[in-house]
Amino acid sequence: MKYLLLTAASAALLVTPRTTRAADDLPQPIQLARYDAMMNRSPFAVATAPAATPPPAPNFAKDWYIANAARSPEGDLVTVASSTDKNFKEYLTTKEPVKGISISNIEWSDKVGATKVTITKDGQFSTLTFNQALLSQPIANAPSAPQPAPVQQPPAGGQPQVVPQPFPQVPGATPGANTPIKPAPIPTLPTPPPRVRSIIQRSPQAGAAPVPAPPDSQE
Repeated sequence: MKYLLLTAASAALLVTPRTTRAADDLPQPIQLARYDAMMNRSPFAVATAPAATPPPAPNFAKDWYIANAARSPEGDLVTVASSTDKNFKEYLTTKEPVKGISISNIEWSDKVGATKVTITKDGQFSTLTFNQALLSQPIANAPSAPQPAPVQQPPAGGQPQVVPQPFPQVPGATPGANTPIKPAPIPTLPTPPPRVRSIIQRSPQAGAAPVPAPPDSQE
């Protein structure tokens, strides 16, 4: 009996190390984190598109410019126009917002067309200026200033003569519409010829001196 027990114990001792050794010889699974660096730098990886950035909000005053600006005790006034929409006009004031648009600051300048106005709407700010292209354009259909009449050099010993210039015509006007009205000539009576007295012929007898009669001689 004891012999059987010893034999069984010996067999168990021989089997246990082999079983343990067999379990240790089995390959262990590799963690996927081992390949993270290779996957991140792999030339065959599909490129990931970057996240699309939201487009910037359009400028609400992109085509606006200052048409007029004036100071007032009740609040400064600014007229805003658009270079793309001829019918667009906004009359802003520093007193209160108009259609959600308010004036943030006005930089006044003594120079023509140098004033700047900063306006705000929905948290956006925009600085407006005058339209320099319009300021540099001449006034349309404006009559040109009359040129001074040239003075002709007089001959020696004479008086200078002024050559009259025609009145300037406005473009598109009816010819002769702007011609200055000349006063009607004052009627003058014809000058009578000078009165000349006729020569009266003197009578030869009336003009002769009387001859005294000779005195009678008395004897």
